[in-house]
Amino acid sequence: MTQLPNSLEARDVAVQLHSYADARKQEETGSLVIDKGEGIYVTDINGKRYIEGMAGLWSVAVGFGEKRLVDAAARQMEKLPYYHTFTYKTHGPSIELAEKLIEMAPVPMSKVYFTNSGSEANDTALKLIWYRSNALGQPERKKVISRVRGYHGVTIASASLTGLPNNHRSFDLPLPQVLHTTSPHYRSQKKDGESEADFAKRCAQDLEDLILAEGPETIAAFFAEPVMGAGGVIVPPDGYWEAVQPVLEKYGILFVADEVICGFGRTGNMFGTETYNLQPDIMTLSKALSSSYQPISALLINDNVYQPIADESHKIGVLGHGYTGSGHPVAAAVALENLKIIEERDLVGNVRTMSPLFQKRLAGLAQNPLVVETRGIGLIGAAELHHEALADTPGALGARTNAVFLEKGLISRNMLDAMAFCPPLIITENQINEMFDIAEDSLQAAALL
Repeated sequence: MTQLPNSLEARDVAVQLHSYADARKQEETGSLVIDKGEGIYVTDINGKRYIEGMAGLWSVAVGFGEKRLVDAAARQMEKLPYYHTFTYKTHGPSIELAEKLIEMAPVPMSKVYFTNSGSEANDTALKLIWYRSNALGQPERKKVISRVRGYHGVTIASASLTGLPNNHRSFDLPLPQVLHTTSPHYRSQKKDGESEADFAKRCAQDLEDLILAEGPETIAAFFAEPVMGAGGVIVPPDGYWEAVQPVLEKYGILFVADEVICGFGRTGNMFGTETYNLQPDIMTLSKALSSSYQPISALLINDNVYQPIADESHKIGVLGHGYTGSGHPVAAAVALENLKIIEERDLVGNVRTMSPLFQKRLAGLAQNPLVVETRGIGLIGAAELHHEALADTPGALGARTNAVFLEKGLISRNMLDAMAFCPPLIITENQINEMFDIAEDSLQAAALL
C-alpha cells in the first residue's frame, strides 16, 4: 500500500494504535481507510468498493447508510443529546428500549442494564454475578466457566472469559477465577471413532468433571455463545446444548448466553437462544442491537439474578457500578429505530429465506483443496483452511487468503485460518452469489501463491 506523506493512511499510522493488528507491520503497510457505506457495500477513500462480508464486526444488520437511523440520531441529538442513568435519574429512550428488550426476550427477564460494548456487558455480568454470590451468603461461589475458543470481549474480565490464547498472552490473563472447558468443535476435538453425538455428551461430561474437580459450591456461572463467533464460527454439534444445560441446572450454576453476535436474527431466529432452546439467566446483547450505528450494549437478567442484587444494594445503600454512557439517549433512540426496521422488514425472515443459498455456496468452497471444512447456520459461516497441508504456521495461510479477498473486493476476516462470512441481514440472492463468487476466485488465487 503506497502512502503519500500527508495521506490519510500515513496520518493514521502516525497517530493511532489499532485493535487486532501487528503494530510494526502496520507501520510498514498502512491502513485501509473506509470512506462511506451503502447497503452491504463499503467504499474506500480511493473509490474502490467492497462487499462487507463481515457486516463491519458481525454487526450492521440493516446495512450501511440507513437514513432512518441517521434521522433517529439527529432527532434525539436535538431534543436531549446526553443524559445518564445514575442516582435515580433516567430518560425516555432508555426506558422505551428496556421495555422493548424485555418484551423481545425469548425467556422471562426482569431487568435491563445498559452498557456500551459486548466486552462491557460481559464484564458487568461477571461483576453482578460476584455481587449476587455475596448477597446470597456464598462468598466462595466466585469461579466462572467459559469455553476454549469462546469469545466474550477484551476488558480484563471479559478477556479472561475469552478462550483464545492471543487475548491472554502478555496481558497476564486469564484471571484465576475463570476456567475453560472443551470447545464444541467436533472436527478438531473429537477422539478417534467418536461420533458427533458421543462428542456432545463428552463435552457435557468434561464440563461436569471440571465442576466436580473445582467444587460445585465454588462455581457461580457458565458463559457461552449459542454459536461461537470470533473463535472461528463454531456451530455446536447436535445434542450439545441438550447435554450441557442439565449439568448447569444440576449444580445451580447460572447460565449467561452471550448473544452479542447471534442476537437479532443472525441464526435464523431473533436470538440464538431460540435457535437452540436455551434457558439463560442472563443474556448479553450488542452489535446488531443498534447495527453498531451507535455504541450500545445491554444485559438482560432474570428475577433469580435481580432479587439478591436488589437486596444487597439496599443493604449497602448503593449499587456501586455504572458507566457515563449507559443507556445513552442517542444510542438508545437509534437502537429502538433499528429494532423497528428489523421487525418491519422481517429481516429474520430474510435470514431464513437466504440461508439455504448462503449455506450451499459456503459448503461449495470445500471443493477447493485449501478448504478442510465449512460450517455455519443462518447467515453466519466459516471456511477452515488446511494450513497443515502447506506446513504453514497457523494463521499465515488465512492472512494471505484474506489479503486476496480484499484485493478482489471482499472484506472477510481470518480467525487464524478460518475465513468468516457474516454479511448484513439485508443481503439478497444476487449479492450472496456475488460474495461467494469472489471467495471462490480468491481461494483459487491463494492456492497458487
